[in-house]
Amino acid sequence: MMSKDHSHPSDSETRASSEHTQSLRLWLRMLACTNLIEGQIRSRLRHQFDITLPRFDLMSQLERTPEGLKMGELSKRMMVTGGNVTGITDQLVSEGLVLRQDNPKDRRAYIVKLTPEGRRAFKKMAEAHEKWIGELFGGMNEKEKQQLYVLLSTLKIHANHVSEITKH
Repeated sequence: MMSKDHSHPSDSETRASSEHTQSLRLWLRMLACTNLIEGQIRSRLRHQFDITLPRFDLMSQLERTPEGLKMGELSKRMMVTGGNVTGITDQLVSEGLVLRQDNPKDRRAYIVKLTPEGRRAFKKMAEAHEKWIGELFGGMNEKEKQQLYVLLSTLKIHANHVSEITKH
């Protein structure tokens, strides 16, 4: 098991000096961890499955919604622009992983669904993805993961509350 060095700053954390607040240092630590994990996932998806993270994300959204999603809803759920969602969808359609169907409720909006082949391909990717995440979080025991989950939940609730206040 690797030793835990909680004080070693990396990447964006190097900008936070001792005069910065604990909150800023925590934010930079979370950002550094997120960037490291995301970079690993991007690299592994590309090397093992020849797929990008946005394509994986789109397929993941469709896996969760077997009845399909309208393009606009897909764009809202993803972290990329509508034009990028259209481009990604076009690629996946051409590869036979996704299909577009006419929407009986709205003739202007297509429904996008995974094909059976897309479901099989996504299942393999999702299993590998889950294994990778487990490996990347392997430096923490179950109690530490639970503590971090609870702490991040508290942060998320408060950040959502602050966000709602600032909208009005």
